[in-house]
Amino acid sequence: MTATTGVVLGPVDQIPVGEGRAFDVHGQQVAVFRLRNGQVHAVSAVCPHRGGPIADGQIDGNVVLCPLHLNAFTLADGCSTSGQPPLSVWSVTVDEDSRLVIQAPALT
Repeated sequence: MTATTGVVLGPVDQIPVGEGRAFDVHGQQVAVFRLRNGQVHAVSAVCPHRGGPIADGQIDGNVVLCPLHLNAFTLADGCSTSGQPPLSVWSVTVDEDSRLVIQAPALT
C-alpha cells in the first residue's frame, strides 16, 4: 500500500458551493468539488476522453459533466456513466479550521 500524506489546499470557501476548482497536488491536476449538501469530492481534473477540464464541468447531485463533450462521471468513485474510462479519486476532507485537506501519495 502506498503511504499518503495530508496536503492542505486552502480554505474551503475558495470553492463556491455547487462548483469545482483545479489544484496541483504533487504534480497531478486534481478537481475538488463542493456540493450543495456540504460534501467535498476530489477526482482527476483531466477528462480521459479528450483532456477536458473536469473542474469547469457542471455538477448535478453527485455527477460531474465534462464541459467539452458532456461525458458524465460520479464524484464518489470516478466511474463514468457514459462509457469512458474512470477518473482517479482522492480522499478529501474539511478540517476543523475549514481547510480542504487531500490525501496524496507521500513524496519520497
